[in-house]
Amino acid sequence: MSQKTKRILMAFFGVIVTGFCVGTFQKANLGTDPFTCFVTGIANIFGSTYSTFYVIVTGALLIGVFFVERHYIGIATLINLFGTGISADFMRGLWDMLIPNPGMGGRIILMLIGVFGSCFSASVYFTADVGVSAYDAVSLIAANKYKLLPFKVCRVLSDLVCVTVGVVFHAMVGVGTVITALFMGPVIQWFNTHVSEPFLYGKEGKPQKEQS
Repeated sequence: MSQKTKRILMAFFGVIVTGFCVGTFQKANLGTDPFTCFVTGIANIFGSTYSTFYVIVTGALLIGVFFVERHYIGIATLINLFGTGISADFMRGLWDMLIPNPGMGGRIILMLIGVFGSCFSASVYFTADVGVSAYDAVSLIAANKYKLLPFKVCRVLSDLVCVTVGVVFHAMVGVGTVITALFMGPVIQWFNTHVSEPFLYGKEGKPQKEQS
């Protein structure tokens, strides 16, 4: 399998699994991921819906990314824009069918699946390097283009900003939100090093010219 084919398959897989994890988070009902929290808070300001402001906020971020570092806009960006919501709705419906009323233990398990699954899927399509979501690009640009801080730190800081905005404007925040805000960046980095990059590049590792 060529590396180009690997990248495209990794991007598709990563984005769709991300949507599955969003649906799993929703079923757990123990707090959403930081970006969902942020968008919900912004929507609350205007008395509008999440879906409406997801498009608005994501569109605004995409414009910024286009002018700052358009390298991060690619096929995975488009798959993310159109595929994440569909796969999230599918997974939420599947969980509703399989476990209509999970107890607290079941909800905690679902939350953990959502957390670690989101980290893994983000790592896969980051490493594929054929585009990322507009929000994901913010931390990558800060870390790789401007060299402000390591990626895992930039991701934690951006997630904390999103959670803060969500809290201020009455978005639902739970233990799942806190866990993803504090640990998603480092866990993504772990998956990059130990899973995604070895799969894409093999034993020879990531080429020096691509090292950040």
